[in-house]
Amino acid sequence: MNMQKIIKKLIIAGVAATIGFGTFAIEGTNTAQAATTTSVGQKVINYGEKYMGTPYKFGASTSTTRNFDCSSFMKHIFKKYGVNLPRTSVQQSKVGHAVSKSNLKKGDLVFFSSGSRATGRNITHVAVYMGGGKILHTYGGPGVTISDLNSSNWKKTYIKARRVL
Repeated sequence: MNMQKIIKKLIIAGVAATIGFGTFAIEGTNTAQAATTTSVGQKVINYGEKYMGTPYKFGASTSTTRNFDCSSFMKHIFKKYGVNLPRTSVQQSKVGHAVSKSNLKKGDLVFFSSGSRATGRNITHVAVYMGGGKILHTYGGPGVTISDLNSSNWKKTYIKARRVL
């Protein structure tokens, strides 16, 4: 083989290797970023889960983490990630923008008319959507807990959802 053919093959191999490794490096970076990126909604949920079992107290102060009511819990866990929610579930149901139940994303607020003050149309409870049909919230005996959005009670008392992230 003459020297020109060898040089030509080396150049072609070098260009092919550069393109191949460049693509690998770019795709590898994107894959690594995707694997390590956690959405703000997931961060809110992860933080909220640290309070599992914390007792429920209607009208709980927003200056304590010893107990929560549903809206003080949402106010607390969202505040850590820069979202300053109003104090009550009724007020919280008016912030952000509406989202349909079929388009819920992790971190969306979901609202219900449940409990002793419920009329079926008024907002009395708020939770955060966790994905997979689950909600993180606090009420009654269990305190901070995870529930199934599609269970009979929560499905029946669901009113609307809002996206604040």
